[in-house]
Amino acid sequence: MLPYRNFALAVLALLLALASAPLRAAAPVEVVASFSILGDLVRQVGGDRVRVTTLIGPDEDAHAYQARPSDSRLLGRARLVVMNGLGFDAWMERLARSAGFRGTLVVASKGVEPLSGEHGHGHEHEHGHGHDHGAVDPHAWQDVANVVRYVANIGAALAAADPEGAAVYRANAERYTAELQALDAEIRAALAKVPAERRRVVTSHDAFAYFGRAYGVHFLAAAGVSNESQPSAAGIAQLIRQLRKERVPVVFVENVSDPRLVERIRKEGGARLGGTLFSDALSSADGEAPTYVALMRSNLAALMEGLSPQGQ
Repeated sequence: MLPYRNFALAVLALLLALASAPLRAAAPVEVVASFSILGDLVRQVGGDRVRVTTLIGPDEDAHAYQARPSDSRLLGRARLVVMNGLGFDAWMERLARSAGFRGTLVVASKGVEPLSGEHGHGHEHEHGHGHDHGAVDPHAWQDVANVVRYVANIGAALAAADPEGAAVYRANAERYTAELQALDAEIRAALAKVPAERRRVVTSHDAFAYFGRAYGVHFLAAAGVSNESQPSAAGIAQLIRQLRKERVPVVFVENVSDPRLVERIRKEGGARLGGTLFSDALSSADGEAPTYVALMRSNLAALMEGLSPQGQ
């Protein structure tokens, strides 16, 4: 009986040790997002339960994306791939297929009412990666109300991929949605103080039409919806004439654009340089726009400063 008793005591001790040991946390859900803004939205909803990698990082131009071999390896390990849709990152679908991706492909903009791209274009990059937005403007995140839809889509996809974390994703999405709704109200209230005739600005490329529609700002752009579209000399001359005619007070550069064209337009159009707007990418972690909310607040501050009468 003694050996049996010793065995039973050993088993009991093992069970007690296991019960008192901390539970191992589940491995985080591997998510790949096409660009930095989407990466931040996934982190806001996913929290500690996700590990997010973005293919196009801070201050990088998504229109000039070129796939790397490491990107395919990342997609091969991911459970979720999150893309914007609306033609912004159509290359993501091709990359996922070529990488043998077997998880869920999430289109964050699903359900958003798209704007037509007045400067719509289609072209093939010299290395074979198309950036064809067609007649749709893909920059829907510039309207905070659209990002609420993005968050709902991301939260639903995470809950489906990781049912044990569904309550966490739901709580995070609700918290973040409330933050976004407060941000939307903040932008509206601030810009409502600027007379409508002053809410006219020039930017590098046509990335702010959703912002303009939502918040009543008239944007003129040197280039189309892609930074790679080349404005013609006649188009630039027409824009300069329009600046003078409409007395547009300020022009802005973008964090992902070459500022030289905007500087030329500013000089010839008689407008001021109003600083930097963040269009298609976050800043680095130590910059002014390391998150989506910070990006929108930075853009609002730049616009309010640029459009203020004392700035002239």
